[in-house]
Parts: sequence; structure tokens; C-alpha cells
Amino acid sequence: MSTATRYQHIRAELDKECKKARRNPEDVLLLAVSKTVDIDQVELAIQAGARAFGENRPDELLRKHEAFPNVEWHFIGNIQSRRIGDIVSAATLIHSVCKESHLAKIDAAAKSLGKCQRLLLEVNVSGEESKSGFAPDDVAGVLERAQGLENISIEGLMTMAPQGDLDAINKTFSGLSQLNQQLQEKIQKEGLAYHLSALSMGMTEDWREAVGFGTTIVRIGRAIFSDDFEA
Repeated sequence: MSTATRYQHIRAELDKECKKARRNPEDVLLLAVSKTVDIDQVELAIQAGARAFGENRPDELLRKHEAFPNVEWHFIGNIQSRRIGDIVSAATLIHSVCKESHLAKIDAAAKSLGKCQRLLLEVNVSGEESKSGFAPDDVAGVLERAQGLENISIEGLMTMAPQGDLDAINKTFSGLSQLNQQLQEKIQKEGLAYHLSALSMGMTEDWREAVGFGTTIVRIGRAIFSDDFEA
């Protein structure tokens, strides 16, 4: 399959899974993770209908954003404080905020650029030491303390599940969904200025499970861009 064919195939499969889960396919964004490919492959995906791409390195985010400024560019990688200005200058949405200290820095960078930066809080639902993210019990406090930051918009949560263990995958995705529901109830009860509408969970290996637990963004790279992947 070509990049265009693989993208269209995954989008069609995603639409089917949404309908099986009695969800509107338009409510789930297919984020094409382009971190391993060059601009020519991004262009092929755009021609096939892709409108949002994920990058995990600031330099590539900047380069590809410059080449294709009319699509969404999401930052999904580790955030280094010294590169926050670069990330904010090009990112539509930052998925991977996992340190509270970064919120004020993102806010300041966004203010200097005259924008409000959309972002998600990364949550380590599985508790794996190898994964970044806030502990689930810490997220409510982070939201409360971030209320005064006017140039960021915390729009939801992100997580990654352990690979190869279906029970652990389902537990991780259900855990993030339950946390989101708990936070929504707290926000409503306490009148906090948030609307957590986004859940970023599900990748090439486990996006089907994520759809059933309410994901609104699936992050898929290999299944779109790898010649070795059998869709």
C-alpha cells in the first residue's frame, strides 16, 4: 500500500470502529504521526485527506510546520524547557505536558506570541516507571493551580498504555476515561474554568480499544507511513 492508501484505510477502519461503539466518527481525530518521515510523505498524507500531524522533536515540528502551515501540528514528544518557545510557535496542540513547572513557561511563551496555547496533561495511568506523566491523583491539584494562567487552555488528558497486554491496555484507557469523568464532576461542582473535552489515547497497536473508551484523538504513525506495516 502507498501512504495515501494506508491513511485512507486507517480512516475508514476508524470510522467503522466509531460506529460500532455508537460514536460519531467526526468526534475522533486521526493524528498522523509523521516523526519518522520526510516532507514528501506528509504531502502524500495531506493529499489523502490528513489534516493533523504529530511530531516529537521541536526542529522537525518547526520544519514541517513551515512547509505545511495550513494543517494542524501537534507536539507529542518530551518537552525541554529551553525549547518551549519553539514548540509554542508551531504547535496547534501540545499533548505531552507532564511537569507543572512547564505550564507557566508555556503560558509566558504563548503570551509573547499573542496566542492561547491549547494543551493536554499527560497522565501515567499505568504507573510504569518508564513512562512520563502526572499521577492520576495529582491532576486535580494541577488544574486548580493553573487557573490563573491566561494564555494556556488545558483541554484534556493524554496517556500511553503498556504494549502487548490487552488487560493492561483496557485498564489504562478505562482509567483515563474514569479520571476525566471525575474531573468533569469536580469542575462542575467547584465552578472551575475548564472544559476537558479531549482524550488523546490509542496508537497503531491499540487504537481500536481506545475508541471504546472515549478517545477523541488517536496517534497513528506506523500504520500510515511504514512500508513494512500490513494494514
